[in-house]
Amino acid sequence: MKIRLFIDTNVMLDLLGERVPFYDSIAKVTTLADRGQLSLVVSSLSYSTVSYFLTKYENLDKAKNKLRKFKIISEICSLDELIIEKGLNSKFSHFEDSLQYFSALKSECSILITRNGKDYKDSLIPIMTAEEFLKSINKK
Repeated sequence: MKIRLFIDTNVMLDLLGERVPFYDSIAKVTTLADRGQLSLVVSSLSYSTVSYFLTKYENLDKAKNKLRKFKIISEICSLDELIIEKGLNSKFSHFEDSLQYFSALKSECSILITRNGKDYKDSLIPIMTAEEFLKSINKK
């Protein structure tokens, strides 16, 4: 069974915004997905957030093209009433993190990739940075 990685918004932005020093590790993870070696899952919420930040630094067409390309190699999970309900009733200090976390669980992801691991301290699934994940599979 293929590893299913849930990609947090900040990591998606690292990739599409080519943010140094985080870009290289998530680009390597994305290459593994492109080769069919693992699956990437991202919340629909992340698309609007990433678009908002990308268009602060580049034009809308360029940002949309990046999002289109990312969509080809990733699965989009939707937010639904149950995820919102769980997020509203969770102990997460950031509502957006709770939505990401419950989306990852619902999508049956085996690992949540983020740079804000401290925000997921009570997670039932492993929380890693892209770099930590690469080290864990010896692909760095």
